[in-house]
Amino acid sequence: MESTSVITILLLIGGIIIAYGLITNQKKKAEKVGEKATDNSSKQMQLQAYERLILLVDRIALPNLISRVGKTAMGARDMQYLLTQNIREEFEYNITQQIYVSAEAWSSVKNLKEQNMLIVNQLANVLPPNATGLDLNKLLLEFLMNDKKGTLHEVVSEVLSYEAKKLM
Repeated sequence: MESTSVITILLLIGGIIIAYGLITNQKKKAEKVGEKATDNSSKQMQLQAYERLILLVDRIALPNLISRVGKTAMGARDMQYLLTQNIREEFEYNITQQIYVSAEAWSSVKNLKEQNMLIVNQLANVLPPNATGLDLNKLLLEFLMNDKKGTLHEVVSEVLSYEAKKLM
């Protein structure tokens, strides 16, 4: 009787060890599948962030901004406020995207925002007090055509696009 009990106990212990091994193996497989899903999900979120930032860069590019918000029947100071306010709002709307992109990519977007606001403010300040919004828009577009800073939005878009393609 004792030998039967020992054999039963040994078989029970062996069964437990085998079951434990199978369960552990299944958990490891499930974790690997979960990691792959998390990696894919993370990459997808990063790609979406780059996509949104490229759209942001396009929306705050001064030529695009002027054509989108430019109203002819307003003064230069009102136009200055409208342009800088739009840049600020677009940037703030997308500020959370910085957690998904590289520090360099985010810095380039931030620099573009600051540069565009600086250009608008500086050029608005050289206009006479009675200047129109159309005068400011013309001055901005002339500046952009003659200055390399005018293509900064294109450079930033290329940086973002390059980084996004590295993820694919």
